[in-house]
Amino acid sequence: MTRSLANASPAFDQKPRKASLTCSAVLACLLATSPVAARALPVGQALHKAPVPAGNDPLPPALQDVEIEERLGAKLQQGARFTTQDGAAVRLGDLFPGNRPVVVSLVYFSCPMLCGLVLTGMARGMRETGLELGKDFDAVTLSFDPRDTTKIAAERQRGYLQSVGRPEAKRAWTFLIGQEPEIKAVTEAVGFKYAYDERTKQYAHAAAIFVLTPDGRVSRYLYGIEFPARDLRLAVVEAGQGRVGTSFDRLLLTCYRYDPASRKYEPYALGFLRIAMLGVLGGLGLMLGVFWRRELKGKAGRRDPPPAAGAGRGPVPRRGKEGPAP
Repeated sequence: MTRSLANASPAFDQKPRKASLTCSAVLACLLATSPVAARALPVGQALHKAPVPAGNDPLPPALQDVEIEERLGAKLQQGARFTTQDGAAVRLGDLFPGNRPVVVSLVYFSCPMLCGLVLTGMARGMRETGLELGKDFDAVTLSFDPRDTTKIAAERQRGYLQSVGRPEAKRAWTFLIGQEPEIKAVTEAVGFKYAYDERTKQYAHAAAIFVLTPDGRVSRYLYGIEFPARDLRLAVVEAGQGRVGTSFDRLLLTCYRYDPASRKYEPYALGFLRIAMLGVLGGLGLMLGVFWRRELKGKAGRRDPPPAAGAGRGPVPRRGKEGPAP
C-alpha cells in the first residue's frame, strides 16, 4: 500500500490545497471536540459518506466501538518493546525516568489531518505551559500503524521539536513505531479503541492525549485537538505528585478540579472555601498568639517585686578609722 510523502510531513508545515481538505479539517475539529463522545471518523469516510436518515447511526458496524474508555490509574506495560525514530530498540519503561511525568499521544504518521492537529495542539500546549520539556516532563508519541517507519518518525520528531522550540531535546520527546501486539498492549491499557476502515484505507480513532505519572500510570485524559496551557500544566503538576511545578501550582490544584463533563480544569468551590477557611483560621491563630504573648508579658511584670528603697543609688562609701581628712 503506497502512502504519499505529503501525508508524512508535519501538519504545521502544510496548508490546505483543496476545498475538500479544508472541509476535512473543520469536520475533524468538530468530531474531536464533541462533548458527547471522543470519536473521530476517518477523513475520507467523513467526506464521502452519503447523508443518513435521522435516527440512524452514521458509523459502519466495524467502527461502532471507536472511542476512549478512561482507565485512570492503569499502568502501561513497561516491558513492551518498540523502535525509536533513530532505529534504537527500547523498552517502554526506559522512557519513564521515574522522577517526572510523561505526556503520551497515540497517532499514526500517515493520518491526513486529525493526528497532525493533535500533535500540533500538543506541541503548542507544551510550549506555552511554562514548564520545560526534558526537565519538568517528557513526551512520547507512539504510532498505532505497524506500517510506519523510522524515517517518517524522525521527520515528525524534527518538525514538532522545532515547533516546541527545543530542537535539541531528542531524548525528551521520543517518537516510536512498533508491532501490532506491543501497540495493542499500550492502546488497551489506556482504553484507546481504534479501527482500520478497509473502504477508506484510513484509521478511525479518537483525539486525545494522556498524562502519565513518573511510574507509568494514567493520571489524566485531555481531549480534542487544542490543549490549553493551564489545563496541560495542571495535569502535568497533578501527575508529578509534588515533584513538578511550584507551590502556587499545587495551591491552584486545590482550587481547580478536572471536570469530566467539560473536559477542563474548572474552579472548585470547595477548594476555594477550604483556602478561605485556612486563611481565617491562620489569621485567628496569629491574633491569639499576639494576645497570649502580651498576656504573658503582663503577668511576668506583675510578679516582679518593686525595687528596695535606695536601690539603684550605688554603694555607700565607708569611712576610714582615721576619720575625715583635715
